[in-house]
Amino acid sequence: MTSKAKNILAISIALVIFIALIVCMLFFGRIPENPDDAVGNTPGNLNNGGYFCESDGRVYFANAYDNYGLYSMNPDETDLVKLSGNSVSSINAAGNYLYYYMTSNKQSGSGLGYMNQTAGIYRSKKNGKNTAGLGRLNIVSMQLCGNYLYYETYNSKNGTTLDKIRIDKKDQQTVAEEIINPNCFVNGRIYYNGAQGDHYLRALDVRTDRTSVVWQGDIWNPIVQDNYVYYMDISENYRLCRYNLNDKTVEVLTNERLDMFNVYDSYIYYQVSSADAPALKRMRTDGSSQELVREGIYQNINITSEYVYFNTFNESIPVYRTYTYGPVNVTTFDAAKEAALANMSE
Repeated sequence: MTSKAKNILAISIALVIFIALIVCMLFFGRIPENPDDAVGNTPGNLNNGGYFCESDGRVYFANAYDNYGLYSMNPDETDLVKLSGNSVSSINAAGNYLYYYMTSNKQSGSGLGYMNQTAGIYRSKKNGKNTAGLGRLNIVSMQLCGNYLYYETYNSKNGTTLDKIRIDKKDQQTVAEEIINPNCFVNGRIYYNGAQGDHYLRALDVRTDRTSVVWQGDIWNPIVQDNYVYYMDISENYRLCRYNLNDKTVEVLTNERLDMFNVYDSYIYYQVSSADAPALKRMRTDGSSQELVREGIYQNINITSEYVYFNTFNESIPVYRTYTYGPVNVTTFDAAKEAALANMSE
């Protein structure tokens, strides 16, 4: 083989290798698309901070015993794994990825890009690796809707807006220059209550980003499940009701004033606002079987298939839990505390 032929062969091989590397980078760096109806978390969890999120047999949660660092575990609270020391909330999950709002971090040094920023939206693998920043900003709430993250954000220049960004960090845009809570995403529509002028039930079609009025009620924090809209009735002292989307009827579930609630399958857990008898309670979704969970004022009611988690108002720890379906038996989330202590000692 002549010298010229050897050079041509070497260049050809180098070119093939270069093209192969580019193809691999594009393929392995691509974020697989989700189904259009993929939902990142339940609306009730996200309305309560989004500190717990169950996906494909694992629970991803912000461990309050470890500065709200990102952990994962089985639903029965076994096999706890620390994924990140950064403080997180609004946890969403779909496919092989997690999406969350990071409120603070423990990273430092040069060359870390977004990881030096203390607030923003992030994406990572479900094992906590391959973390990527999607936006440096402050958010109020966030829901994964198919292949877009819809998030409510606020800044001093534009006020409160609803924005969205693709899961691959493309096509970031403002959807609406108004207050829209994106947490309740069902069948291609985001259901929310009006916050300026009226409190009607509205829906945003994510295919067009157009909004429409569904029902002229006076509602707050709607959660849509099985063709019912569960909501706090503003005009009637924030009592809990549900509206039937099929026959347009309203049922009063309790006349007690609520601070917050969460709906999961056949149960509703709700915080009663009362000067002399505040309490966390639960009932069936039809309003039956009302019972006391624990006396006092609680917040951050997050629910998984096994447990309901909550904490005392304005106190991050201890974290309490009781069975989602079984008898009420409130204890502390000791597995999270032990995991945090074990990680701190390493």
